[in-house]
Amino acid sequence: MDEQCIGVMGATSLVGECLLPLLTQTGAQVLAFSRRKHGQTDGGVEWRQLFEMPSSPAPLPSGARSIKQWICVAPIWVLPDYFGLLEMHGALRLVALSSTSRFTKDDSFDPEEQAVARRLAEAEMRVRAWAESKGVEWIILRPTLIYGRGRDKNIAEMARFIRRFGFFPIFGRAGGLRQPVHADDVASACVAALHTVAATNQAYNLSGGETLSYREMAARVFSALGRNPKLLRVPLGLFRLAMAGIRWLPRYRHWSVAMAERMNRDLLFDHADATRDFGFTPRQFLLEAKDLPG
Repeated sequence: MDEQCIGVMGATSLVGECLLPLLTQTGAQVLAFSRRKHGQTDGGVEWRQLFEMPSSPAPLPSGARSIKQWICVAPIWVLPDYFGLLEMHGALRLVALSSTSRFTKDDSFDPEEQAVARRLAEAEMRVRAWAESKGVEWIILRPTLIYGRGRDKNIAEMARFIRRFGFFPIFGRAGGLRQPVHADDVASACVAALHTVAATNQAYNLSGGETLSYREMAARVFSALGRNPKLLRVPLGLFRLAMAGIRWLPRYRHWSVAMAERMNRDLLFDHADATRDFGFTPRQFLLEAKDLPG
């Protein structure tokens, strides 16, 4: 397979930020696509603006004849809008990032979360059907709770809340088990899967290297911030009132009562298949300064 150039969609995302240096370190030419306008070149990466309805192939880096390999770290449900772009460039292999939310939110009592689970499941099916109809090799990766570099919507938002209010609210014992996975490890998995024949036409769950309770996860965020844990146990009814108010703030718009309910549910996924097929070895949940928001 021609490996002259690798296309990356969602290149300005958290995982995209981690992914681009890994690709350039291998000596690959990288064409990074983003909806936001970006500089033409950046550390060995050439940027192209992503348009809704591409009518022609994007200009390729010097010497590249096609883009046969692609990694999509944008939300997987946007990928079908760009099947034509991949076809124009002669795509032969695709790694696409989905989420274990496909499974954890499908039975949520929150209609918005159910809709997210449906969008993920439907997008996965569309990607597989398109790829198989076009002879494109596909790999779908489903991370658990992603964190890192102070940019995520999970741990980083928890840290911001703690800094602002000095405590963090929990429902019940908050004993549900979690496996947070670092964005760097997700990016490494994307690269490894792209170059591993055994991963062809497979879907994998990517969980973190440590299992801990939601309560302990929150306590570690306090410790990383240099604070003693202050977890405030809040009744579900009060949570409803609090969420109605806090969701007016744009940063917390995605928070919901269903999130509180899940604090006591185990959300566990086995990544043994990913370890076996392409050496996925995620780190434990050890927060560094760079993983906290500035």
